[in-house]
Amino acid sequence: MSAAATLEALGTGRRKTSVARVRIKPGTGKITVNGRELNEFFRIAQDQNAVTGPLDHCELRDKVDVRIRVAGGGTTGQAGACTQGIARALLKHDSDLIEKLREKNYMSRDSRMKERKKYGLHGARRGTQFSKR
Repeated sequence: MSAAATLEALGTGRRKTSVARVRIKPGTGKITVNGRELNEFFRIAQDQNAVTGPLDHCELRDKVDVRIRVAGGGTTGQAGACTQGIARALLKHDSDLIEKLREKNYMSRDSRMKERKKYGLHGARRGTQFSKR
């Protein structure tokens, strides 16, 4: 292993059906998602703020470079997965940040998932329409 590889901290984040693999290393604050810039990949400001939330809260936005590979789900789910992945990678980068990350709930996984369709129903819960005649 090279010396540069040991400086990287890895973290995996999940939300709904999205999975984000995050690599953090000391740098200038460059964030790339699937090889594209952050504001190019996540067009909505809410998603951009979600991704940069852990970095801003720990005041490390300009001190680390972040590379993210994310797959599955939609943009909001992917942003949530990136948030948790960054938080976990920051924790491996500096274990003293645990309290800061926990106070904003960045370490918790959002466990809400789409409910599966049940047999005999049109969806997860919707039944057939009642016919009086």
